Amino acid sequence: MTADSGTPTHDAGTPARRSRVAVEAPTPIPHDPYPYRAPAAPAVPSRPVLDNAGELLRALAAPVRIAIVLQLRESPRCVHELVDTLGVTQPLVSQHLRILKSAGVVRGERTGREVIYELVDDHLARIVVDAVAHAEEG
Repeated sequence: MTADSGTPTHDAGTPARRSRVAVEAPTPIPHDPYPYRAPAAPAVPSRPVLDNAGELLRALAAPVRIAIVLQLRESPRCVHELVDTLGVTQPLVSQHLRILKSAGVVRGERTGREVIYELVDDHLARIVVDAVAHAEEG
């Protein structure tokens, strides 16, 4: 209830005491003119990491090397198996294997007179498979 003066009162008609609790004003939230921003871009890797990634991609940047990686993804192969499967000359396969080996994509293990080549790991094979799938879609 309130008295005629507009001051709140208790039931007995005496004015009520006002509480003096300090209330902090809310922190203003700055207006964001672009509320639908894309998430922050990931950090850019160091220059040496980017250089190494570029070298790996350059090593894969030939159709014959892509075909070699796809073949080695299935199983390790020797040079003459790759020559027969890909239908290219032995010197050409050997040249491309040298490039892939120097880039760390493949490794070779000598068994008798033959060298059996295999992928170092499956990471780059996945990139090649995705690139081929993308090219087939387009």
